[in-house]
Amino acid sequence: DLSPIKEGQAITAMWRGKPIFIRNRTKEEIERAIADNNAALVDNSARNMALPESDPATDANRTKAGHENFLILIGICTHLGCIPKGQAIGDSKGDFGGWFCPCHGSHYDTAGRIRKGPAPRNLEVPPYTFVSDTKIKIG
Repeated sequence: DLSPIKEGQAITAMWRGKPIFIRNRTKEEIERAIADNNAALVDNSARNMALPESDPATDANRTKAGHENFLILIGICTHLGCIPKGQAIGDSKGDFGGWFCPCHGSHYDTAGRIRKGPAPRNLEVPPYTFVSDTKIKIG
């Protein structure tokens, strides 16, 4: 149930033993992610389990149409499997406003795309569907 997650807030859920980052992005975070679609990305794949691997890493390919404010990711750094910071108030969100992995310095943007550091891939988007306007089913 996503209804308690206020704009700008993030929570962590668990799915198959993995942390799932759910962020209700602000208008500014969405605008920044869309503007960064044309940036030089380290990983150009959407890394969305519901799309072909060749689909580009646009913000639209990492969210669901009509629910672009909710970003849902597997919260495991793609470098060595650490859990990035950025979910809690006061956490460092890195140079691009998303997540920061303090283990080795990977920086992710507001769409969960790797932008700086040793991580080779974007944070993965798990398979999920909206079963109502405020509820999702992962898997």
